[in-house]
Amino acid sequence: MRLSNNNHDTCLYVVATPIGNLEDITLRAIKILKQASLIAAEDTRHTGKLLRCYNINTPLISYHEYNEERRTPELIKKLKTGVSIALVADAGTPTVADPGFRLIKEAIANAVKVIPIPGVSAPITAISAAGMPTDSFMFIGFPFPKKAKRRLQLHNLTTETATIIFYISPKRLLTFLQELIDVWGDRNAVLCREMTKIYEEFIRGPLSEIMINLRQRPAIKGECTLLVSGFKQDKTADFKIVEAELQKELALSGDKISVVAKRISQKYNFPRNEVYAAALNWKRKKEK
Repeated sequence: MRLSNNNHDTCLYVVATPIGNLEDITLRAIKILKQASLIAAEDTRHTGKLLRCYNINTPLISYHEYNEERRTPELIKKLKTGVSIALVADAGTPTVADPGFRLIKEAIANAVKVIPIPGVSAPITAISAAGMPTDSFMFIGFPFPKKAKRRLQLHNLTTETATIIFYISPKRLLTFLQELIDVWGDRNAVLCREMTKIYEEFIRGPLSEIMINLRQRPAIKGECTLLVSGFKQDKTADFKIVEAELQKELALSGDKISVVAKRISQKYNFPRNEVYAAALNWKRKKEK
């Protein structure tokens, strides 16, 4: 039975779908996809396979990064006239590194109710089985495609202590792993490949060992999610880095010692009194 097209039922459903195994769909998601007036799909052919599997005959309309600017007003108009729409991505939860943000933002601006239908999400699936710290994690999505911007992105994340999650194309994987080692050092990581599919694989270990494993293969295929451990402070080695940046800041910024010490201590997660003492010591040596 289809949802009636009255104002009470009018809403935008954000529906999570499987990332591989078609059985990983929720009962509620099936119900909503059957009852909605229209399904806005990233790839109608891909979503069509899922719909046929569960005998869902709801009409489909394409909604992807290349047409979302043009199509968003069309869908908002439909929503305002009483049409209920289910938004789906090719896999996983819409708007998580997938199209949909623009439509959701406009729906909210037009007082259209937005209802999440939760389910599979690749970052959560990956971290649940990776064996890495889960108390704090950061999802980056795909790193910047251009090398200079990607390097800057990695440098800006150098002192992030949370587990960091990337999506990465298998074609760019080896290059990216080497860049991570160059910028962050040989941290522990987990490569999650083809999750929930037949050839699901978790490769755990230092980044260098993961690279050696992959280089022994004739090809790297499949959907890849990479988890990298966050910054772990080694006070003996890292305080030299802190001192070097502290001295540079003191020489160039013109700020008070207390201000510079506070900024550096927060950036590197070092006790402020230790950084301040190092700053005073540097100043005394300069004044001699």
